[in-house]
Amino acid sequence: MTTMTDSSVREFKMPDVGEGLTEAEILKWYVQPGDTVTDGQVVCEVETAKAAVELPIPYDGVVRELHFPEGTTVDVGTSIIAVAVGGGAAAAAEPVQEAVAEEPKPEGRQPVLVGYGVSTSSTKRRPRKGAEAPAAAQTPAAAIQAELNGHGPAAPAAPAAPVSGDRPLAKPPVRKLAKDLGVDLATVVPSGPDGIITREDVHAAVAAPEPVQAAAPRSEPAAPAPSPSAPASYDTTRETRVPVKGVRKATAAAMVGSAFTAPHVTEFVTVDVTRTMKLVEELKQDKEYTGLRVNPLLLIAKALLVAIRRNPDINASWDEAAQEIVVKHYVNLGIAAATPRGLIVPNIKDAHAQTLPQLAASLGELVSTAREGKTSPAAMQGGTVTITNVGVFGVDTGTPILNPGESAILAVGAIKLQPWVHKGKVKPRQVTTLALSFDHRLVDGELGSKVLADVAAVLEQPKRLISWA
Repeated sequence: MTTMTDSSVREFKMPDVGEGLTEAEILKWYVQPGDTVTDGQVVCEVETAKAAVELPIPYDGVVRELHFPEGTTVDVGTSIIAVAVGGGAAAAAEPVQEAVAEEPKPEGRQPVLVGYGVSTSSTKRRPRKGAEAPAAAQTPAAAIQAELNGHGPAAPAAPAAPVSGDRPLAKPPVRKLAKDLGVDLATVVPSGPDGIITREDVHAAVAAPEPVQAAAPRSEPAAPAPSPSAPASYDTTRETRVPVKGVRKATAAAMVGSAFTAPHVTEFVTVDVTRTMKLVEELKQDKEYTGLRVNPLLLIAKALLVAIRRNPDINASWDEAAQEIVVKHYVNLGIAAATPRGLIVPNIKDAHAQTLPQLAASLGELVSTAREGKTSPAAMQGGTVTITNVGVFGVDTGTPILNPGESAILAVGAIKLQPWVHKGKVKPRQVTTLALSFDHRLVDGELGSKVLADVAAVLEQPKRLISWA
């Protein structure tokens, strides 16, 4: 234990930088022990399940210790850096431990990013059902009940899986993970403090071999346990294993949840977009669009917004708890973007209210921010419908999976010069295939077909952008 005469140590905990996220990976430290830091200075960059985020320190001081190296995934609420800060006479009277053994008392200011709230829940955990208090603390009734249960006056709790009748302790994200993977939490052996089941425990349960057949009755000799099989070996010269974490891990979980929660329906249409391509070229020459990103995606996005205005019920979500369809009177248009960290879907807020030049500016900013890896968690929340452009990879079409919580997603295929019947003659025309996937709980075939047909109609005759406005 070390006592400091003119300073005290403050522990900066991993904040919830994404509204409900439970962990983040430390990508890079910008400071080292001994460095001086000031309030608001960025000390590290972390990757959550949604984006890379820079974390500012909320006080002045000198870095005393970095608790985790780069590449470590840390739970929200865990201390990641210790900073010695000036504390005057009050601080001198308090000893400072090398390693914090207790939860610090709540302070007036919590280390979180601007725009994100803090949890005010107590750090005390409720006693686990079935767990017994020490003998000295037991009431006579509790002691008698313990005797009846066969535990004796002070039987210690065994560190094993929850006994029958207990509700296993696990955080909501862990419970959801177990549900998605088909794991019964009652069969999982907890490794966390106070018997809490962690994500690693759930994954371990999935990877564990099937349990052997139940032991024979006592009257019969038990079958010998099979010898453990040797761990699988891999040829590291011919195989590379890439840990799934951060954005890629979140995408995998989200897509599994979406695919097996929302009943998907996908419809297709092939359309002549020659006039749209000509309009794109004309807009590029327009002075009003100087410096803006003008491409086919701009007009496709506008066509989808027009189709949603004509068929507003497509812009909705499913409320499972209330068993209600929630129709949105705004469109937060998601654009799927491939980044070095994986696929993300930021969205343009209130895209329905933007003019074509404004939409062009929003698309340009969204794409450039995503490529730089600077997309904020807020930019990826609250989407209502999404566009994914698989055509940039030379793909004709696909069956896209819904972004969780959204009603529809439009996939745009490659635009190619193809033979097409135009005005009674076969001519080379610019053609593409659109695919619309939608949640059949809230969008029936008629509504989905109307939306897809309207998008195709606008792209075939862009003047409908005016006549249908």
